[in-house]
Amino acid sequence: MLRAADYVERTDTGRQRRGNEDSSFARPPVFVVADGMGGAQAGEVASQIAVETFEEGLPESGSPEERLVNRVQEANSRIYERSRTEHERAGMGTTLTAAYLDDAHVAIAHVGDSRAYLFRDGSLTRLTQDHSLVDELVRRGKLTEEQAAEHPQRSIITRALGPEPTVEVDTWNYGVRAGDILLLCSDGLTSMISEERIAHSIASADSLERAADQLIDEANAAGGRDNITVVLFRLEEVGADTRIEEPTMVGAPAPAPRSTGATTAPAVAPAPLTSQSTSESRAAARIPLARTQGRPVSPPAGPSKRRLRYAKPMAALLSTVIVLGVIAAAGYLASRQLYFIGTNSQGIVTIYRGFPYDLPAGVRLYETYYTSGVPAADVPSDRCSSLLNHDLRSQSDATSLVMTLELGQLSK
Repeated sequence: MLRAADYVERTDTGRQRRGNEDSSFARPPVFVVADGMGGAQAGEVASQIAVETFEEGLPESGSPEERLVNRVQEANSRIYERSRTEHERAGMGTTLTAAYLDDAHVAIAHVGDSRAYLFRDGSLTRLTQDHSLVDELVRRGKLTEEQAAEHPQRSIITRALGPEPTVEVDTWNYGVRAGDILLLCSDGLTSMISEERIAHSIASADSLERAADQLIDEANAAGGRDNITVVLFRLEEVGADTRIEEPTMVGAPAPAPRSTGATTAPAVAPAPLTSQSTSESRAAARIPLARTQGRPVSPPAGPSKRRLRYAKPMAALLSTVIVLGVIAAAGYLASRQLYFIGTNSQGIVTIYRGFPYDLPAGVRLYETYYTSGVPAADVPSDRCSSLLNHDLRSQSDATSLVMTLELGQLSK
């Protein structure tokens, strides 16, 4: 049996943010990191709701993965309802990565682009896959790691808690052993420093506290563009020896997630999972990592050459459909978080949610969010072009501008 012999949680606002929208929770055997999104402190509220839901404890029944999913779905419902009842919280959401230590295994539940890592024998292995546009494209071979790091849409996530009534949750169950260190972190860390630097900081520190402080210091030294949150816990064995198994995954097998090239810690890639499907779709996947230029890959399944030759056109078509689906999903989620100001058919200043485009067949990529009481004709002429130019804004920015307009305080 294993336990968390030592653990630490650290969070920092970073160098370019005014507030901290990250939240974390560390109470063995449960550990959580959440990274909120949405203006006017809405992101802070969303991440805190997620963490508070886990503070209430996990359900008594079900597998570790099912118990984590239950809490994630409950947190999603609370955030979604809060955003519907409080106008200033509309559109808020949060990422979430949670870990539960159970005997010789750690269960992971994951939504968004916060991450979980396993540090073993000097090597770092990523245990989660980002639900982001660029990460999906990297996995499909459409972008390189270098291109993804500089991609203008790298901050667009394709899944989060809060925007919708339900959310898909990726879960895994990994075999662990004494001496392993688990890391949960927000993207404020991983967007600033490489996985190699993360591994070096953990390996060189003489304590988890020193490692956490060093990780945050390095992220800030690299620019600190976002809030930075780190949760670390080290495992030790108590009682009788336990058998270490390869990781199992809930859901259908998929390509293995990227890591810094560790070959000692097996990993599997995530598959979408809802709480209703957890017990029905459990499938074991034992995929050893192979070293290929520092990135783990799963070995080929081994179809015959004849079957492979005829499958290539269909595989290409399927890949294209998947990529288009990913882009569509990313666009939809982004449209729930972006707003613009225009006028409706009566010439009234209106806030719209989505993108300011009309597709063929009358398909609109936007919906009315708020109709003011101000005719566009009453807007000062020197401000019309900057206010009603359909620029994409945050919910808080658009609302603030229109409220100021309604109060007659817009500068002339």
